[in-house]
Formats: sequence, C-alpha cells, structure tokens
Amino acid sequence: QVQLAESGGGLVQAGGSLRLSCAASGRSFFRLTMGWFRQAPGKDREFVAAVQWSAGSTYYADSVKGRFTVSRANAKNTIYLQMNSLKPEDTGVYYCACATTRLTSTATIRNAYPYWGQGTQVTVSS
Repeated sequence: QVQLAESGGGLVQAGGSLRLSCAASGRSFFRLTMGWFRQAPGKDREFVAAVQWSAGSTYYADSVKGRFTVSRANAKNTIYLQMNSLKPEDTGVYYCACATTRLTSTATIRNAYPYWGQGTQVTVSS
C-alpha cells in the first residue's frame, strides 16, 4: 500500500506561482512513477506531469510545458509541482498519484496509477 498526502494548493492571481507537494509513505519507492493530475468542475481528470522515482525522467502535458516543473526529493519521499505563469484554466483539484512500476509511454494514463491522494484545490483568478 502507498499513502499520498498533497499540500500547497490555494488561491492565486493569473501570472502567479504555487508549489504543490506530495508526501508518499508505505513502501519502497525505487521502481515507482509519481504523477500529478487535475480535475476542473464538470471535466474529466487529466494528466499534468509525472516523474520516474529512480531515473528522474519527467513527462508533461502540452498545456503546462514550460510553465510547470515536477521534481522529487528522494530523502523526503516527496514530489513537487512548481507551477509558474498560472492561468485561470489551470484551476481545479490537483491529485497526486502513484504507480508501482516504471511508466514510460503510459505515464500520462490515469488508469496506470492505482494509488491516489485526496487532492488539493488550486484556484487561479483572472
């Protein structure tokens, strides 16, 4: 089992920045892939970014490339999502997710992640 706890959401004006954190616990993380997804009201949950825990390879949705950065702190069992140049369309609940394998082409697929956090709200005002 893996437990995930997100933090760092809030209200920010367009053009501002936020950093989300996701603390993981429960098992060895060497082979894991960690991801961030988001869900806006009335929309499906969509992929934002992912990082392979051991290799450090990262993946991004086209809509956030160049603005968001996903990173990991191995000693803290924590991943981060640094969000810059935020836009109103970035508003939603952001979820941390964990896959127990090293994902590559499937890192963007929601169903590849069996473990999920409770989510943290991000609101970007115009």
